[in-house]
Amino acid sequence: MGLLVVLMLVLMNYTESGRVRVSPMETVLRDILAPVQGLTMSLGHRLRGLVSFPFTLYNAAEENQLMKKKLAELENTARQNNEISSENERLKRLLDFKTTVAPAVGFEVTGAAIIGKDPGNWFGIITINKGASQGLRPNMTVINGQGLVGRITSVSSTTSEVLLITDPRSGVSALIQETRAPGMVEGVASFPGQVRMVHIPVEAEPSKGQVVVTSGFGSMYPKGIPIGWVQDSRREPSGLFNSAIVVPFVDFNRIEEVLVITGSAALQEEPNIALLPYPWGEGRADNRGRSPGIVNAGEEAGLVVQ
Repeated sequence: MGLLVVLMLVLMNYTESGRVRVSPMETVLRDILAPVQGLTMSLGHRLRGLVSFPFTLYNAAEENQLMKKKLAELENTARQNNEISSENERLKRLLDFKTTVAPAVGFEVTGAAIIGKDPGNWFGIITINKGASQGLRPNMTVINGQGLVGRITSVSSTTSEVLLITDPRSGVSALIQETRAPGMVEGVASFPGQVRMVHIPVEAEPSKGQVVVTSGFGSMYPKGIPIGWVQDSRREPSGLFNSAIVVPFVDFNRIEEVLVITGSAALQEEPNIALLPYPWGEGRADNRGRSPGIVNAGEEAGLVVQ
């Protein structure tokens, strides 16, 4: 045993790491064992991969589910942010109208959100989230920043039903803004969502692009509210009047908030119509040369503001 220990110590000293040359015995043994060592290493790697594959597959599936969950959360957050941004933009436009245009044209208004539409009469009746408790009453006029929406027909304590101008039961006394030719705007039963102006004097044939506003004559609607623009006109079958297809300024397919006219405000003296947004005025208009949709806008002389 002592001789073996001495021999091992001698061999260890002889084969220490600091030496440069390799002994003949080590060279022979290394050459002999190299293929066996390579095969053993290869089998070890393969065996390790085979054993760890199920665990790797499980971890990959778990990570995939986690990534899908995070992606769904990010998409949901993005949708919520887009909805909030869109709502903020709509409310900002309504607030701008309430604080600038409404006082200029002499309207006191209160905002309301649409909470329902009659499924049997999609283009005819909507429900808003304000009622008698907020001072609303039947026949109050409903508008938004683009123009006339309709009128309140019934109220409860906290809700109101609004009859839209696209409903065939709705009738709005109106006039062609440029020519002051009178008529009646109503919904078309055979074409839901379409509006037409009837009983226009035969000598006052409407032209495409002319603006239609409320006349205020014998009507519950205040005067000067923009309704829409003339798309086409024709002679009525009786031959006594003209009629016109009117494209509403209000997009009834996308409307979500409205303003209810609750009273008359002190009209500003000589409001700057150039600053009022189209179609209430000339500001940001895509077709210049139209008179603004305000009370008595060039009515006496039939003036069209340039």
